[in-house]
Amino acid sequence: MQIAYTKSERKGDTDLLLTKLAERLRAAGARLCGAVQKNQDSLVHYGCDMDVTVLPNGPVIRISQSLGKEARGCRLDPDALERAVALSEMVLVDGADILIINKFGKHEASGGGYRQLIAKAIELEVPVLVGLSQLNVDAFHDFTGGLGEAVQPNLAELLGWCQTAGLPTKAESAFEQRASVSCPS
Repeated sequence: MQIAYTKSERKGDTDLLLTKLAERLRAAGARLCGAVQKNQDSLVHYGCDMDVTVLPNGPVIRISQSLGKEARGCRLDPDALERAVALSEMVLVDGADILIINKFGKHEASGGGYRQLIAKAIELEVPVLVGLSQLNVDAFHDFTGGLGEAVQPNLAELLGWCQTAGLPTKAESAFEQRASVSCPS
């Protein structure tokens, strides 16, 4: 089982890091599955709008909902999240080299969200990398039986873990691609 997690101390850093990682892996030819997140300040919805891009190429799905100015609860739109999960599952079943999940969050900690897809990827022997917040560390370790590997939140460390998991991490130059094509004799 290859499952790892990364977590940053500053809000939003893990989202940016996983997005950069996904871009790098895609450029290297890896078949991606899962979702990366982008948060945008909202002048209309109080707080930020949370959008996930379903890997490898979209769509982008808004997973936050506006609950009004006085709301204090979780703004996650569970139906939108489940739509992203269903789309990710179709990609996984078609074949993927890695499952990247922007966050093992409250929804996953309570048994929903990407939790079943993570289990399916492990069953299919597809490496899994998740973003994690301090709030859900214990739930993640309970879910993985303590087998989740911590990876420092920097691109070089994440690429190293991906390389160890057997993923391509370096895009070939046009010259290298031409040189690897055999010529008929």
